[in-house]
Amino acid sequence: MTADRIIARLPYRAPFLFVDRIDAVDEQHIEGSFYLDPELDFYKGHFPKQAVTPGVILTEIMAQIGLVCLGIYLTGDDPSATGFPFALTATNIEFYRPVYPGERVKVNSVKTYFRFGKLKCTVQLYNGEGILACEGTLSGMHINKALWKEE
Repeated sequence: MTADRIIARLPYRAPFLFVDRIDAVDEQHIEGSFYLDPELDFYKGHFPKQAVTPGVILTEIMAQIGLVCLGIYLTGDDPSATGFPFALTATNIEFYRPVYPGERVKVNSVKTYFRFGKLKCTVQLYNGEGILACEGTLSGMHINKALWKEE
């Protein structure tokens, strides 16, 4: 499955899409990135005199690239994988340094396990200088199309 196809299958769109690129993906890991445009709305109110990226946004970037994109790759073209591919079920993230507007963050994720529809990953996010900004574990669960409410 190509990077473009994985991104197209994400259940997010701007302004809540936090994946620009997928640089590498296989059965064990994924690498991708996102550019934090200084014009993003959340910067207007989060320390407006010296904006910093909220931890919840960094966690979301890690989840979209490191969990959901990898999960989409792992489920491939499984017809039951359409709709909402993965729901985040658990996080344990440590934050080490701030990330600022205008940085391209990079995410590396390694699969810990994927069985019975549950995916657990060890995920790292690096700031624009390539320095580790946060890391931790993320877990998610594959949501079968039968459980997905479509309107």
